[in-house]
Amino acid sequence: MSSDFESYEQDFAVLTAEITGRIGKVPKLVGDEKKQMVANVEKQLEEARELLEQMELEVREIPPQSRGMYSSRMRSYKQEMGKLEADFKRSRIAYSDEVRNELLGDDGNSSENQRAHLLDNTERLERSSRRLEAGYQIAVETEQIGQEMLENLSHDREKIQRARERLREADANLGKSSRILTGMLRRIIQNRILMVVLAVIIIFTTMMAIYFSVRGR
Repeated sequence: MSSDFESYEQDFAVLTAEITGRIGKVPKLVGDEKKQMVANVEKQLEEARELLEQMELEVREIPPQSRGMYSSRMRSYKQEMGKLEADFKRSRIAYSDEVRNELLGDDGNSSENQRAHLLDNTERLERSSRRLEAGYQIAVETEQIGQEMLENLSHDREKIQRARERLREADANLGKSSRILTGMLRRIIQNRILMVVLAVIIIFTTMMAIYFSVRGR
């Protein structure tokens, strides 16, 4: 399972490196080249999000005792993803300003004001995104804790069931042993009674033999 996670990690590292390089090129390009570069980055960002989802699914399948290390790595990858998205937003804002200036012929001051306004809105969105991400992370960690508790309870339940089965087996064995001992005791008593009866018969027979022997003389 961890090997799958590490494979996704390698793909994510290669992909984010390519995205970083392309984001840096966006403000330096013009026209159709910029449009194509923006489209490529958007596609790669979507691929990176899908990789993160796959990695998160893999983390959920890892045993609880080994999951902490992978969860920490997932948090760092999500932070890296958020930084890439923020950089791309800034790059797109710069790209949009240049295109608008080319089409509408806005002056420099208006463009700067709009850019400042957009950057301010972008920062607000980023803060909201970070809050949402923090809330999501808390929800994920809470879910993981809940799963670990359920797994522990399941293990405890299995232990209790096994203990009950052993007790039932012990009770059955004790009952069987008790029946065997009772039968043995009954046979011992019967044998002793038989021996007493035989002894009485032998003594009686001997006495009768002596009696008739003496009387015959």
